Amino acid sequence: MTVLTFGLVTVAGFFAGLVGYVTGIASLISYPALLAAGLSPVSANVTNTVAMVAVGAGSTAKAGAAVADNARALILHAVCAALGGLGGAALLLTTPAEVFDAIVPVLIALAAGSLLLQPKLRKLAGNRTFPRLYPLATAVVALYGGYFGAGVGVMFLALIMVCTSETVWRASILKSVLTGVANLVAAIGFAVFGPVHWLAAAAMGLGAFAGGWFGPSLVSRLPPAAMRIGVAICGLGLAGYLAIT
Repeated sequence: MTVLTFGLVTVAGFFAGLVGYVTGIASLISYPALLAAGLSPVSANVTNTVAMVAVGAGSTAKAGAAVADNARALILHAVCAALGGLGGAALLLTTPAEVFDAIVPVLIALAAGSLLLQPKLRKLAGNRTFPRLYPLATAVVALYGGYFGAGVGVMFLALIMVCTSETVWRASILKSVLTGVANLVAAIGFAVFGPVHWLAAAAMGLGAFAGGWFGPSLVSRLPPAAMRIGVAICGLGLAGYLAIT
């Protein structure tokens, strides 16, 4: 990797981290950037997972204290995310890449749709929370995140917004923390067994950390409803893109 390529991947990582924190679709930028840098699809996938740990690290370092008031629940959901991420990594390393191809766009579209309809869904639920469903669903979303990851932020954000009474700002931080945990556990597996391109991961990770750091400040300035709708539209767009490629 040349110095110029390293720099371009770092810049792509910054925008991937920023966009990923705000919308949950970092991989829409980071994955193609790694392919453009010359990595194979499998190597780009695992390298992207390793690098995107930095988004969660950056945002947690910036605003993680804001969601640490309920440490017991946070630890429970982090453990579920870790188990799911580990399972997803194992699936990626042991199954054909085509296994989830057909269902991935459907999963992302469902998550985006539920986020778009979140106020109505919360009203239909009588504004109840779902403390038993939330941890299990966290593990399932993290399983997908460890396997492929595109749109996993949208899925986590939709899950948190529908299952809890969190604000968009807090849900965005929690989404980033849980995504980071799932990616970290998967990244450890990839580091041992996967074809990680470490120089590319370092370049992407540097930029992603900076993007994740600036993400919470940006989200705090955005109108909550507009952000929720914008993320949902981006998720539907990603689902459509993956369905036709």
